[in-house]
Amino acid sequence: MNVLKNPFRGLLIVSLCLVFAAVSLAQEKRVKMKDLPAPVQKTVKEQSKGATIKGLSKEVEDGKTLYEVELAVSGHSKDVTMDSSGAVVEVEEQVQLSSLPEAVQTAIKQSAGSAPISMIESVVKGGTLQYYEIHIKKNGKKSEIKIGTDGKQIT
Repeated sequence: MNVLKNPFRGLLIVSLCLVFAAVSLAQEKRVKMKDLPAPVQKTVKEQSKGATIKGLSKEVEDGKTLYEVELAVSGHSKDVTMDSSGAVVEVEEQVQLSSLPEAVQTAIKQSAGSAPISMIESVVKGGTLQYYEIHIKKNGKKSEIKIGTDGKQIT
C-alpha cells in the first residue's frame, strides 16, 4: 500500500497517531517517592500522616505537571493532587451518603435512580468544598454524577 496514492488513508493514519499521542500524554504514570520533586515529597509526607500510601502518580494536564498520592485513611480513600511546588490543588475523599446534608442525599438518590452507587467523594479545591462526585454503574457502564453542595446536579 502506498500512502501517497491514497491521501485520505495517509491523513487517517496521521490523525490516529496524533490522537494516540494526545491520549498517552494525559494518562497517569506511576512513580516512586524518590522520583517526586522535594516540595511534592514534603506535601506527600504531611498529607499521609496517619494514612497508608496506596500509590503515587504523575500526570501532565493542560500543560501542567500534577502529582497525586492515593491514600487509605481510617478505612476510606483519599486522593490528594499537588502541583510541582507541592501546593495542594485538589482533594477527593470518600464519604458516606448518610454523612451528607439532606438536600445532597436526596439529589444523589434521585440522580442515581436505580443504578448502584459504588462510591461518593467530596471534591475540595482551593481549600473549599466544591461538589460531590458520585460513581455509579448504569447499564453495565461506569459513570459519574456531580452534585453541588446546594444539592443541584452539575452538568
